[in-house]
Amino acid sequence: MVLPQNVIAQIDGLFNSRSVAVVGVPRELKVGRVFLTALLDQGFDGKIYPVNPSAREIDGLKTYPTVGDIPGPVDLAIILVPLEHSLEVVRQCAAKGIKGAVLFTAGYSETGSNKGAALEQELVRVARQAGMRLIGPNGMGLYCPKTGLSFFPQVSKTPGPVGMISHSGSLTNILGMIAEQKDIRFSKVISSGNECDLTAADFLLYLGSDPDTRLIGAYIEGIRNGPYFLEALRQASYKKPVILWKVGLTPEGTRAASSHTGALANAPHIWQGVVRQTGSIPVVGFEALADALMGFSMLPRNPGNRMAIVSGPGGLAVSAAEACGRQAIVLADLSAETRLSLSRIITHSGTSLLNPVDVSLAAHFDLDIFFQTTRTVAADPGVDAIIVIGCGLTPEMNQIYSEGLIEVFRDCKKPILAVKIPGTAPPNSKELCRGGIPFFDSAERAVNTYALALRYGEWIKVKGKN
Repeated sequence: MVLPQNVIAQIDGLFNSRSVAVVGVPRELKVGRVFLTALLDQGFDGKIYPVNPSAREIDGLKTYPTVGDIPGPVDLAIILVPLEHSLEVVRQCAAKGIKGAVLFTAGYSETGSNKGAALEQELVRVARQAGMRLIGPNGMGLYCPKTGLSFFPQVSKTPGPVGMISHSGSLTNILGMIAEQKDIRFSKVISSGNECDLTAADFLLYLGSDPDTRLIGAYIEGIRNGPYFLEALRQASYKKPVILWKVGLTPEGTRAASSHTGALANAPHIWQGVVRQTGSIPVVGFEALADALMGFSMLPRNPGNRMAIVSGPGGLAVSAAEACGRQAIVLADLSAETRLSLSRIITHSGTSLLNPVDVSLAAHFDLDIFFQTTRTVAADPGVDAIIVIGCGLTPEMNQIYSEGLIEVFRDCKKPILAVKIPGTAPPNSKELCRGGIPFFDSAERAVNTYALALRYGEWIKVKGKN
């Protein structure tokens, strides 16, 4: 299948826009105002042109009556006007020579009405005739910390390796708000909405070739062009992990997705085939998506399969071991030398020097037991990665715990996954993540994420042999 390579340059041009018109931005504190606030909050250093015929100035910026009244060139338009005025504004943007436009307003084909679908088709016809690309309708548009584009305020200003495509605008906003806590740093984010023009397949093709993106996440409600999506997904997965949360695989989800973005249903067995053929990484639910984006940002490209577990609570250690078993992750067989070294560190009753290594409650009072144990286990050549379940007993001890675990990780250079103990004040998860240690609310979530990384690594190895 021949893919439209020109779309890569077109999308890249939009992410590197140096001037943005916010058309229909309200003077009052209403929903549309968030787009202007977001650009200002993110520090967009290009030209921002608010367009509102009833205002002379908004947020200290000169305001223009129409798009045509803007004196300079405009790269990107964010269109916030009501549905009935959208076609006229798109015509103005086309006449202005604008490269792309985000259509925020809903009410088009996703409503199921012939009128909405016809208007959507006419918007696309006008745009394509002028060489302009559309994002949406019912989408938030683009977020790119590197260039200062944003569709929501108070999201991270620090660029990173994660690209994200989402049919849901609110989901991208939520991810943006929690990202700093998990040290998920974004390269580019797209809220694509109904996809009347540019689609998830286009953005997969783009992010797959984007040098700033090393990992792709996607929330997909429906697919418009199956063969194109499949090939774009396959090509992207060959180059970098693609984590996919696909909804609309049950009758209930299908109805919800259709009313949300007009998405078409996809049969579960077809989607399973897509995953097998492309090497993409399936997840279910927001927590699994966030865990995977965090984990894949920090874990090595080809992790090993031999896991060691270091835990204060014995029950959680067993739970972690069972989770490894369910995911076909091997519990590392610690060497006699390692066990001898551990016997000098772990001297209290009720402990275990086997794997899982049970350091008992004593380690929570003497955090050095955690650090020495983890360091010793990591030094064993039969161990590829370590899950550590623990914490300090006070905020001050938790700070010491986080700093000490990061120091061990930097010395041993093997993946460490930190796990919270339920009912306790958690360690400084933000600091752990910034130090390269992903932090999980349960051992099961840690193991599930690691298993996804293992499967992708195995797929890459097989692909390399073919």
